Amino acid sequence: MAAGTASARPQPSGAAVPLGQGYMGVGYVQDSKDFKPDTRTLQLDAQGVLGPNLSAYPAGIDVSHYQGSINWSSVKAAGIEFAWIKATEGTTYKDPTFNTNYLNAYNAGVIRGAYHFARPDVSDGASQANYFASSGGAWSRDNLTLPGVLDIEGSCYGLSQASMRSWISAFYTTYKNRTGRDIVIYTSPSWWNSCTGSWNGMAALTPLWVAHWTTASSPSLPGGFGAWTVWQYTDAGAVGGVSGAVDRDRFNGSHDRLLALANNTP
Repeated sequence: MAAGTASARPQPSGAAVPLGQGYMGVGYVQDSKDFKPDTRTLQLDAQGVLGPNLSAYPAGIDVSHYQGSINWSSVKAAGIEFAWIKATEGTTYKDPTFNTNYLNAYNAGVIRGAYHFARPDVSDGASQANYFASSGGAWSRDNLTLPGVLDIEGSCYGLSQASMRSWISAFYTTYKNRTGRDIVIYTSPSWWNSCTGSWNGMAALTPLWVAHWTTASSPSLPGGFGAWTVWQYTDAGAVGGVSGAVDRDRFNGSHDRLLALANNTP
């Protein structure tokens, strides 16, 4: 199967994906079985939870090696303002396209950050946060670097809800100690509710990136969270510069607020 097509990406079986094959949304197909159908229509130019014009809010994508070679100048020209790029998984795997994507996105003027695919089954949260921070997840105030993302989804990896909360807390604390930034958490409502027990312990600490593939005008939220910062609303987007399907995202705010998130300013 060709890189960059939706069919090139492995689908979840309910168990942990093989090391190195994780990406944002790999667990969503399994998670979404618990979602109630939502037939509302996405109103990009109507009054909604984001304000009078959703299309005015910054558009983004998230990518990994499954997208193949990316022309970041074309991505920028297509109106994409931000991107998160897979950097690491566990404590041994680094995405083979990360360095190229991270540099080329920067050179094209796309505000970008790195993400870590969590593997609580292979090592503790602190070890994975250290690996991430040392392997692409660092941060600098330069108008073009977003804080790192903890991508946590799929199975509960054999952990109890209490143990999963501890794992996430250790990752968060270690990453913040290393970078000075709060980690962004990417997850789905189904995963968070099932694997953490709708925990509210991170809501005041971390921006939420919610996965909810829908045509509705707003996403469902995981239990314990009252607001979202980024919304991944489809895995079947089309963007100039990317071959085949790509995840599409919206930032909940203006371009200035996106810059504030990047630069850690009020």
